[in-house]
Amino acid sequence: MLMKEDVTVQIIAAKKKADLTWEGIAEAIGMSPIFTHSACMGMNAFPADKAAALGALLGLSDDAISVLEESPTKVWDQAVPTDPCIYRFYEIVGVYCPTLKALIHEKFGDGIMSAIDFDMSLTRVEHPKGDRVKIEMSGKYLQYNAW
Repeated sequence: MLMKEDVTVQIIAAKKKADLTWEGIAEAIGMSPIFTHSACMGMNAFPADKAAALGALLGLSDDAISVLEESPTKVWDQAVPTDPCIYRFYEIVGVYCPTLKALIHEKFGDGIMSAIDFDMSLTRVEHPKGDRVKIEMSGKYLQYNAW
């Protein structure tokens, strides 16, 4: 029985063998690079047609395609990572999330930004002091219900 982790290993190997980029894979299956990578890493489920398209592109088995359609159990290491790029995102969350929460509550009321009904993009922006990483997130506002 294949697990999401097994399929992730197959995807990475096929991607490397075919000399593909995440953007190229995403374009070929008609999805965003961010969602494509996240789903390939086992953190999201592909719709059936996108799983089939990815399977055809990378030569995955029917069993692997089926696993790509399964809802994930999102578990990750709770320790702060030491990889410098990933650590900086933890730093951003630690420093700015209380501010973002306060501003969301001021502008929208008591609620959250959905990570389910959600879009994200990453672009490179030229800048005189050095190129910038621009990340845009857009999530549906969900008000807490009092009961």
